[in-house]
Amino acid sequence: MNAVHFHHEATHPTPKKRRKRSFSYSLWRQWRDDLTPSGKCIVWSIVLSGLGAVSVQMPIYQIFCGLIVLISLAAICALIMRPKVTMKGDFPLRTTAGAPARGIFHVTNIGKLPAFDVSLGFFDLPKSFYCQRDEYVISRLGPGETVELPVSVTPLQRGYFALPDLRAYSLFPFGLARAGRSGMNVGNLLVLPTFYPVENMQLPAQSRYQPGGVALSSRIGESQEFIGNRDYITGESIHRIDFRAWARTGRPIVREYQEEYFVRVALILDTYVAPGRKAKKSGFPELEAAVSLMAGVADALSGDEFIIDFFAAGGDLYQFRFGRHTAHFDNVLEILSCVEPTRRDPFEEITPPIVEELNQISAVVCVLVHWSESRRKLLRSIQEADCALETYFVGPSKAESAPISAEFDMTHVQTDEPGIPDKLQV
Repeated sequence: MNAVHFHHEATHPTPKKRRKRSFSYSLWRQWRDDLTPSGKCIVWSIVLSGLGAVSVQMPIYQIFCGLIVLISLAAICALIMRPKVTMKGDFPLRTTAGAPARGIFHVTNIGKLPAFDVSLGFFDLPKSFYCQRDEYVISRLGPGETVELPVSVTPLQRGYFALPDLRAYSLFPFGLARAGRSGMNVGNLLVLPTFYPVENMQLPAQSRYQPGGVALSSRIGESQEFIGNRDYITGESIHRIDFRAWARTGRPIVREYQEEYFVRVALILDTYVAPGRKAKKSGFPELEAAVSLMAGVADALSGDEFIIDFFAAGGDLYQFRFGRHTAHFDNVLEILSCVEPTRRDPFEEITPPIVEELNQISAVVCVLVHWSESRRKLLRSIQEADCALETYFVGPSKAESAPISAEFDMTHVQTDEPGIPDKLQV
């Protein structure tokens, strides 16, 4: 059995890197990125007219020669007038799946010649990204002149991605090709999952005493709530003495705090995907729906008086806490954005460390995508620890959740691609 790694803070995700490509792919990329739709039409016309030009006296041969001259002239002009520019600007560090990430860049012509038909764009993006190229074009950029150009991309899937360099190019002279190699590294982009509101969610959770409450609350960014001052009682800790109040009143005064009770909720996300199952273009529907649902649950709880422990099932066991009034919901989304499918059942590994925490946990919310004996044992342990339990099963058919509903109170979330409904009524 592999060891379970406990992360008490959100670990910074590793971006998905682009793989090295072959020479044939480099040629394909030049065709895909350097030629505009008009340029591709010209190339195909040259090929077709060349196949039909069996005689120099045929009219189609003249068309073939004319197209060759046109594309050669365009290539020579593009080489001579290739823009020499610098770029400065900021690109967003994060966005949400389906929402565009848009940046504004200052483009300066550092060459001695004017640059014509200048634009910006990303090329060789991940497959889950959409980018509208040649959307904003500057017709003329004189030497030393600076203009602002926007650029945007729309990611369709969650994750942490290493973006390719932003490229400045020119469409001059005929809009047949993109000439220019000036690039700028814009860093990585964190794509957060789209989540849906979970309405009418009520957890019957009660506060439990937390051993070492002051240390625990300081760890989650919240101290005990100050109630007021009172007279010092012999034997009390001197650390609570209010020396300013003592100076004003002439007698020892101590600060009084509320009892060290907190409401802790554990969120358990099932990321299991059967071995051999291949992902669709949008990922695994049940897993993506479960991630969105978990984000909605965390959002619903983040505004209430809870300390939330976030457990992501998988090869690693992540634990993240955020406290009342200082809820770091964005950090929860960061973890969810990088959750990967688990090909082996992780519940036998994560159950023991979760059970150890149950005596201090008031309620547990489980989002499951699979059912097994290990999951049953975990839910039983939660009930035996007298914790409130809220269970969701995400799947296309209610028949899959029948064994769970027979033993536990369960909400079935029926999914069809691309995900869960816009609003989930709980």
